[in-house]
Amino acid sequence: MVQCIILAAGRGVRMGDLTNDCPKPMLLLHGKPKLAWSVEMLPSAVDEIIMVVGYLHEQIRAYFGTRYAGRAITYVEQHTLNGTAGAVALCAPFIRGKVLVTMGDDLYMQADLEKLLQYEQSLLAMPTDYAQNYGIVSVNAEGFLTGVVEHPHDMTTGLVNTGACVLAQAYFDYPPVKISDREYGLPQTLAAMYPAHPTHVVHATHWRAVGNADDLARAQEDLHIFAPSLHT
Repeated sequence: MVQCIILAAGRGVRMGDLTNDCPKPMLLLHGKPKLAWSVEMLPSAVDEIIMVVGYLHEQIRAYFGTRYAGRAITYVEQHTLNGTAGAVALCAPFIRGKVLVTMGDDLYMQADLEKLLQYEQSLLAMPTDYAQNYGIVSVNAEGFLTGVVEHPHDMTTGLVNTGACVLAQAYFDYPPVKISDREYGLPQTLAAMYPAHPTHVVHATHWRAVGNADDLARAQEDLHIFAPSLHT
């Protein structure tokens, strides 16, 4: 069985007033918190969730408790928002093997996450012609991650980082890579592990990043793609 780290600590300032009294992952899609859909649509191999929380974390704890959708939940509080690698580093004491990581804000296809789990270490990337708002990953001929270019950049086409990945136990032996004055990057740390511990890049079939109110509206429309059992 596999653990999953879900990053759900941020407020979501680009959501404006929607997150004044609600953490972004708890905003509703079809009457249910976005984060609940994320948990329910995880691969069946996931038996434990480590949820990194922060802003208004009491709401998340109250909704999910210590067990939800048949999975045990452990909470880790991120007091300082210091990037994805900073968040993951807080989970190190709880990790017992390779671990899946997802963003609590985003929608992923269960089948894509299952593909990630086929590898000891992997990263999910989405081919797009609208890459300017996302980090672009570099991949060599063998399909391994070799670098990351964070936005802002002037590239429109490429493979963008979706935030979902599988980390080998060895990941936690590497120092997080600093990408700004206060942030440490998860994909950059994975790239720094090459070639000693290569990261397979898996192409996503669908992915919905939910960063602002317009994204939330699109996620509402697209949820049936990610949750086929949903009756609309």
